[in-house]
Amino acid sequence: METIAVDPLRYPIGKFKAPREYTEQDIQNWINTIEKLPALLKEEISLIGEKGLETSYREGGWTARQVVHHLADSHMNSYMRFKLSMTEEEPAIRPYYEDRWAELADAKSGPVELSVSLIDALHKRWVYFLRSMKPEDFERRFFHPEQDRKFTLKLILALYAWHCEHHLGHLRIIRNK
Repeated sequence: METIAVDPLRYPIGKFKAPREYTEQDIQNWINTIEKLPALLKEEISLIGEKGLETSYREGGWTARQVVHHLADSHMNSYMRFKLSMTEEEPAIRPYYEDRWAELADAKSGPVELSVSLIDALHKRWVYFLRSMKPEDFERRFFHPEQDRKFTLKLILALYAWHCEHHLGHLRIIRNK
């Protein structure tokens, strides 16, 4: 079988791989990862410094500033998708163009402190919500119209735990430049 190389600058922790099995311990670990993001994000930003916020992790990649704002945008969308999935039967979610959002003024030049504060509050609320869910709740699904498929909340939880580490990896690349 041929192995395809993954660009380590684009995917510093590798591409997301959907788990074959999900244990309650996996779910708790993923929730813990989401819980820890705000503190780790603050630490990376302080180590990068103000000048580093305008640095990209790779040619054609987002700046550190855009990465931070993207985390807020993406995680707000995910939180809402969890809430919709818990209150509706397989709701169709609204996709968004993250690349276009990252080009808007608030993402390109807005103070990162705005998104850091938002992420801090959002993740406290999201983790509180996640910990209130029963194991069977993670089987609930939403429909993604752009991908024309349904996703379970357990898969999305795994994806967003990966997403936290993925973008922290980008910030670590910038810090080490």
